[in-house]
Amino acid sequence: MRLALAQLNHEVGDLDGNRDCIVEYIDRARGAGADLVLFPELAVTGYPPEDLLLRPGFVRAAERSLAEIARATRGIVALVGTPHLDRDLYNACAVCADREVKAIYRKHFLPNYGVFDEDRYFARGRDLILLRYGETLIGPTICEDLWQPGPPATDLALAGAHLITNVSASPFHVGKERERHEMLATRARDNACYVAFCNAVGGQDELVFDGHSVVLDDEGRVLARAPGFEETLLVVDLDVTTVIGRRLRDVRRRALARDRDHLPQPDVVPLGAPRPSRDGEPVEVTVAPLLDELEQMRRALELGLADYVRKNGFGEIVIGVSGGIDSALTAALAVESLGPERVHCVSMPSRYSSAETKRDARRLAESLGTSFVELPIDSIVQSYEAVLAESFAGRERDLTEENLQARIRGVLLMALSNKFGWLVVATGNKSELSVGYSTLYGDMAGGFALVKDVYKTDVYRLARHLNERAGRELIPQSILDRAPSAELRPEQRDEDSLPPYAKLDGVLEAYVELDRSREDLVSDGFDPAVVERAIEMIDRAEYKRRQAPPGVKLRPKAFGRDRRTPITNRWRG
Repeated sequence: MRLALAQLNHEVGDLDGNRDCIVEYIDRARGAGADLVLFPELAVTGYPPEDLLLRPGFVRAAERSLAEIARATRGIVALVGTPHLDRDLYNACAVCADREVKAIYRKHFLPNYGVFDEDRYFARGRDLILLRYGETLIGPTICEDLWQPGPPATDLALAGAHLITNVSASPFHVGKERERHEMLATRARDNACYVAFCNAVGGQDELVFDGHSVVLDDEGRVLARAPGFEETLLVVDLDVTTVIGRRLRDVRRRALARDRDHLPQPDVVPLGAPRPSRDGEPVEVTVAPLLDELEQMRRALELGLADYVRKNGFGEIVIGVSGGIDSALTAALAVESLGPERVHCVSMPSRYSSAETKRDARRLAESLGTSFVELPIDSIVQSYEAVLAESFAGRERDLTEENLQARIRGVLLMALSNKFGWLVVATGNKSELSVGYSTLYGDMAGGFALVKDVYKTDVYRLARHLNERAGRELIPQSILDRAPSAELRPEQRDEDSLPPYAKLDGVLEAYVELDRSREDLVSDGFDPAVVERAIEMIDRAEYKRRQAPPGVKLRPKAFGRDRRTPITNRWRG
């Protein structure tokens, strides 16, 4: 049997566009000689459609779209992710063949952790189906169904499935593709089944789907793997007869069957047989390599930005560049993602901006090939201070005057956005966002915060990685060498207000992502003074984070959908 996996970048709510894309890839799979083609989870609507699923008109439109997709399945079988309404709503996989929907499989396990909220929308499926395609038995599953050990995968295997298919929308975080590989290989070995995992790809708000669709044999060996972070059609020839021999030799499966009160009896759906002849040549196999950590981060950030810009109808973006490392990395990633002609760099120096940072902001734009404009803000700051002078009389200068500068810069960037239709991309990193070292309505202003899930130490690592890839100083070395500073007062340095980032980031990761307590952190060996200061700042800054723009999720627990801490909260630990 020749199997195709259509790793596609769907757009939530674009039912017509998604339908046309699916039909196009059905035609491409047919042209490649495929007998069966898989599409990602909820490919008809895009994933996750969230509260669109609560609108009856949206669900009806998805049903009409699926019917049109099914009509394209002449001479090929397609498994397509779709919502399915049958008294209640299900996350489903439609089995389309001979121009109609032959069967519907309903997802069993509905994830309700992290970014997932499927219990809000879907009922749980309970039935199993087996597809008989020639002599091959195929067991369809959806995403979380295969992450769970045991049923439904074990039930399908006990019922005779040779191949378990899994249509998925599995979001990215650093290292996720290796986690998936280990899980899928385990499922393949434990069930003595071939496994075909078809994942979505692309950016959707804060989520990025990385693809890495893969086919494994019954011993967990990779037969074919799609590259990450790009659309593709992965095609592979399968001979699943090896499954039969292994099952005859593997007594564990018989023991499992004996221990069950009753064996599962799935509905069997006949689908005809594979085409008897092709050109005689086996398909060329693709086994894309897995990327290292920094390259994963780079690809995810660039894909997330590109799709956010494209899918929300923006043509160009604007970035405030200070001559510092965060804005430099943001601009460099944006240029790789969108091209220099679509990126506008704006420097907004104040009386506290050094000659070196003003020079480096211009050098950065020249290096990247973007447009550049300098808008000095000192006269505007003086105007604000003059208006506030009577109200502030008798009080010392403090953080208020520093934040005025940041907010003036936010106003200027938003004015450019309004005038030219540019998306403002904020430049704050996860370390700053964690501890509130950012100005609400100032440097947090924008429509997208590209590096909001990148710790400061990783900002430097990524910047060096970009320079190494480019083989030149894409980001000037002087920016990398300079101590970080907001330059909102004389001789200011970040470490005047914060612990050193090398010490701080470890505490942030443990407290924010691993939910380690104050006592745990100290016993783990972190500096007690750093722990105390960090926890106080993190908890106090929750109200700021609620008002931050969306940005690419890179870590297992990002701010926003992943971490839902109350703003009004007296717990400190």
